[in-house]
Amino acid sequence: MTFEIELGGRSRQVAIEPAGGTRFRVTIDDVEHVVDAVRVGPFGLSLLVAGDAGLSHYAEVVPGPAGESLVWLDGQATTAMVDGRRARRNRGDAAVHAEGAQSIVAPMPGRVVKILVAPGDAVTARQPVIVVEAMKMENELRSPKAGRVREIPVTEGASVEGGRVLVVVE
Repeated sequence: MTFEIELGGRSRQVAIEPAGGTRFRVTIDDVEHVVDAVRVGPFGLSLLVAGDAGLSHYAEVVPGPAGESLVWLDGQATTAMVDGRRARRNRGDAAVHAEGAQSIVAPMPGRVVKILVAPGDAVTARQPVIVVEAMKMENELRSPKAGRVREIPVTEGASVEGGRVLVVVE
Protein backbone atom coordinates (compact mmCIF):
# COMPACT_ATOMS: atom_id res chain seq x y z
CA MET A 1 0.00 0.00 0.00
CA THR A 2 1.45 3.38 -1.00
CA PHE A 3 0.53 6.74 0.54
CA GLU A 4 1.52 10.36 0.31
CA ILE A 5 1.81 11.71 3.85
CA GLU A 6 2.07 15.40 4.66
CA LEU A 7 3.92 15.50 7.95
CA GLY A 8 4.49 18.88 9.56
CA GLY A 9 4.06 20.56 6.16
CA ARG A 10 6.49 18.22 4.34
CA SER A 11 5.25 15.64 1.82
CA ARG A 12 6.69 12.09 1.97
CA GLN A 13 6.00 8.98 -0.14
CA VAL A 14 5.40 5.97 2.12
CA ALA A 15 4.85 2.34 1.11
CA ILE A 16 3.92 -0.33 3.67
CA GLU A 17 3.99 -4.07 3.01
CA PRO A 18 3.37 -6.90 5.51
CA ALA A 19 6.52 -8.91 6.22
CA GLY A 20 4.99 -11.56 8.50
CA GLY A 21 3.57 -11.37 12.00
CA THR A 22 3.89 -7.86 13.41
CA ARG A 23 6.70 -6.94 11.00
CA PHE A 24 6.32 -4.55 8.07
CA ARG A 25 8.54 -3.37 5.25
CA VAL A 26 8.20 0.43 5.32
CA THR A 27 9.71 2.50 2.51
CA ILE A 28 9.90 6.26 3.10
CA ASP A 29 11.06 8.30 0.10
CA ASP A 30 12.85 5.23 -1.36
CA VAL A 31 14.60 4.31 1.92
CA GLU A 32 13.47 0.90 3.22
CA HIS A 33 13.08 -0.02 6.90
CA VAL A 34 11.89 -3.21 8.58
CA VAL A 35 9.56 -2.25 11.44
CA ASP A 36 8.01 -4.40 14.13
CA ALA A 37 4.78 -2.58 15.12
CA VAL A 38 2.50 -3.43 18.04
CA ARG A 39 -0.64 -1.47 18.96
CA VAL A 40 -0.64 -0.05 22.51
CA GLY A 41 -4.05 1.29 23.53
CA PRO A 42 -6.47 2.98 21.14
CA PHE A 43 -3.98 5.43 19.58
CA GLY A 44 -0.50 4.14 20.48
CA LEU A 45 2.07 2.13 18.56
CA SER A 46 5.27 0.59 19.84
CA LEU A 47 7.76 0.53 16.96
CA LEU A 48 11.03 -1.39 16.77
CA VAL A 49 13.08 -0.32 13.74
CA ALA A 50 15.63 -2.96 12.70
CA GLY A 51 17.75 -0.63 10.56
CA ASP A 52 18.29 1.75 13.48
CA ALA A 53 20.25 -0.88 15.47
CA GLY A 54 17.02 -2.05 17.05
CA LEU A 55 15.88 1.39 18.25
CA SER A 56 12.50 1.47 19.93
CA HIS A 57 10.04 4.32 19.31
CA TYR A 58 6.63 5.13 20.75
CA ALA A 59 4.04 6.89 18.59
CA GLU A 60 0.47 8.06 19.08
CA VAL A 61 -1.77 8.97 16.15
CA VAL A 62 -5.02 10.71 17.09
CA PRO A 63 -7.65 11.79 14.55
CA GLY A 64 -7.86 15.57 14.52
CA PRO A 65 -9.90 18.28 12.82
CA ALA A 66 -10.30 18.76 9.06
CA GLY A 67 -8.96 15.31 8.14
CA GLU A 68 -5.64 15.81 9.89
CA SER A 69 -4.17 13.53 12.53
CA LEU A 70 -2.15 14.65 15.52
CA VAL A 71 1.05 12.60 15.73
CA TRP A 72 3.36 12.23 18.73
CA LEU A 73 6.64 10.41 18.09
CA ASP A 74 9.14 10.15 20.91
CA GLY A 75 7.81 13.30 22.58
CA GLN A 76 7.62 15.43 19.42
CA ALA A 77 4.20 16.52 18.13
CA THR A 78 3.13 17.42 14.61
CA THR A 79 0.14 17.17 12.29
CA ALA A 80 -0.16 14.64 9.48
CA MET A 81 -2.54 14.13 6.58
CA VAL A 82 -2.60 10.92 4.54
CA ASP A 83 -3.18 11.40 0.82
CA GLY A 84 -4.13 15.02 1.49
CA ARG A 85 -3.83 16.26 -2.08
CA ARG A 86 -5.94 13.36 -3.35
CA ALA A 87 -8.58 13.95 -0.64
CA ARG A 88 -8.71 17.69 -1.38
CA ARG A 89 -8.96 17.01 -5.13
CA ASN A 90 -11.79 14.48 -4.61
CA ARG A 91 -13.83 16.72 -2.33
CA GLY A 92 -12.92 20.00 -4.01
CA ASP A 93 -13.24 22.81 -1.49
CA ALA A 94 -15.76 20.91 0.68
CA ALA A 95 -13.90 21.62 3.91
CA VAL A 96 -13.70 25.30 3.09
CA HIS A 97 -17.42 25.49 2.24
CA ALA A 98 -18.79 23.01 4.82
CA GLU A 99 -22.44 23.70 5.61
CA GLY A 100 -23.62 24.68 9.07
CA ALA A 101 -21.77 25.00 12.33
CA GLN A 102 -18.59 22.96 12.69
CA SER A 103 -17.25 21.99 16.12
CA ILE A 104 -13.56 21.75 16.96
CA VAL A 105 -13.15 19.17 19.71
CA ALA A 106 -10.35 18.06 22.02
CA PRO A 107 -8.71 14.98 20.45
CA MET A 108 -7.84 13.63 23.92
CA PRO A 109 -7.91 14.80 27.55
CA GLY A 110 -5.80 17.89 28.15
CA ARG A 111 -5.69 21.53 29.19
CA VAL A 112 -6.58 24.65 27.19
CA VAL A 113 -3.35 26.66 26.98
CA LYS A 114 -4.38 29.55 24.72
CA ILE A 115 -7.47 30.70 22.87
CA LEU A 116 -6.42 32.43 19.64
CA VAL A 117 -9.83 33.80 18.56
CA ALA A 118 -12.92 35.37 20.13
CA PRO A 119 -16.64 34.92 19.44
CA GLY A 120 -17.56 36.90 16.34
CA ASP A 121 -14.07 36.71 14.80
CA ALA A 122 -13.84 35.79 11.11
CA VAL A 123 -11.58 32.76 10.49
CA THR A 124 -10.16 31.08 7.40
CA ALA A 125 -10.02 27.35 6.73
CA ARG A 126 -7.11 25.74 8.63
CA GLN A 127 -6.48 28.89 10.71
CA PRO A 128 -5.22 28.06 14.24
CA VAL A 129 -7.98 28.83 16.76
CA ILE A 130 -6.98 27.17 20.06
CA VAL A 131 -3.96 25.51 21.68
CA VAL A 132 -4.47 22.44 23.86
CA GLU A 133 -1.79 20.66 25.90
CA ALA A 134 -2.11 16.88 25.95
CA MET A 135 0.57 14.41 27.05
CA LYS A 136 2.95 17.32 27.77
CA MET A 137 2.72 18.50 24.14
CA GLU A 138 1.02 21.67 22.90
CA ASN A 139 -1.31 21.11 19.94
CA GLU A 140 -2.62 23.91 17.77
CA LEU A 141 -6.13 23.03 16.59
CA ARG A 142 -7.37 24.63 13.35
CA SER A 143 -10.68 25.73 11.91
CA PRO A 144 -12.20 23.11 9.59
CA LYS A 145 -13.73 25.85 7.39
CA ALA A 146 -13.85 29.55 6.68
CA GLY A 147 -16.51 31.31 8.71
CA ARG A 148 -17.18 33.15 11.95
CA VAL A 149 -16.53 31.95 15.51
CA ARG A 150 -19.93 31.40 17.08
CA GLU A 151 -18.96 30.00 20.47
CA ILE A 152 -16.00 29.16 22.70
CA PRO A 153 -17.42 27.13 25.62
CA VAL A 154 -14.04 26.78 27.41
CA THR A 155 -11.57 29.13 29.08
CA GLU A 156 -7.79 29.25 29.12
CA GLY A 157 -6.43 26.93 31.80
CA ALA A 158 -9.51 24.67 31.78
CA SER A 159 -9.06 20.90 31.86
CA VAL A 160 -11.00 19.17 29.08
CA GLU A 161 -11.89 15.58 28.31
CA GLY A 162 -11.42 14.01 24.87
CA GLY A 163 -14.29 14.92 22.56
CA ARG A 164 -15.19 18.13 24.44
CA VAL A 165 -16.28 20.97 22.13
CA LEU A 166 -13.70 23.76 22.27
CA VAL A 167 -14.73 26.15 19.50
CA VAL A 168 -17.75 26.33 17.17
CA VAL A 169 -17.34 27.94 13.72
CA GLU A 170 -20.32 28.74 11.50
